Amino acid sequence: MVDLKKEKEVAKADILAAFYDIITPEKREKFDELAALRSNYVTVAVENLNQEHNASAVMRSCDCFGIRDLHIVEKNHQFTVQRDIAKGSKRWVKHHHYSDVKYPTSKCIDSLKSQGYKVVAMTPHEQEVSIWDLPLDEPLAFFFGTEISGLSEQALALADTHCVIPMYGFTESFNISVSAALTLQIIRSRLEARKDIDWLLNEDEQIDLKLHWCKQIVRNSEIVEREFIQRLQQH
Repeated sequence: MVDLKKEKEVAKADILAAFYDIITPEKREKFDELAALRSNYVTVAVENLNQEHNASAVMRSCDCFGIRDLHIVEKNHQFTVQRDIAKGSKRWVKHHHYSDVKYPTSKCIDSLKSQGYKVVAMTPHEQEVSIWDLPLDEPLAFFFGTEISGLSEQALALADTHCVIPMYGFTESFNISVSAALTLQIIRSRLEARKDIDWLLNEDEQIDLKLHWCKQIVRNSEIVEREFIQRLQQH
């Protein structure tokens, strides 16, 4: 039996190096390149999405814009990914589900706030600040609601601020997947223009993420990791 106390003493960087020995050089190079461009300064949360194609598109946008995490509130609808739309992004975006409690929305928001995020409710109905003017001086969690009714009253009440994407037409709102993509594009562009904010993953966070990615592509990764740990403990 593996001594769990000793198991914790094995450096994650050494475990990652062991995984890197069994994946292709192309994958190693891609992981190193993209982990350096990932961010957890910005994160996304979705509440009770009931259309699979929109849920999948949001996850795909998170990957495309370098967002590490997606938080998923499942109250009445289970979050389901359509492979042809997600294009494999489920592997590369860490997703956290809130569905096993009576009030999953409040649990999600409490968790985000405890991690230091300012929760931003994205809604066209209660404008407080434009996405272009939203302060970037603290980590941001963007909360998106259902395609028909938007965010719940609970989410709106618990959010730290309400934010809107400016619109110039008759239609009431953007599709949720479009809203998420526009939000992430605007915020990433604004962050890239700032030199006073450390918004990309640090070295330790990149190691954690690359370990996660390795486990997504290596068969029986939990067993493989445990074998790596046992081997490293013997040295």
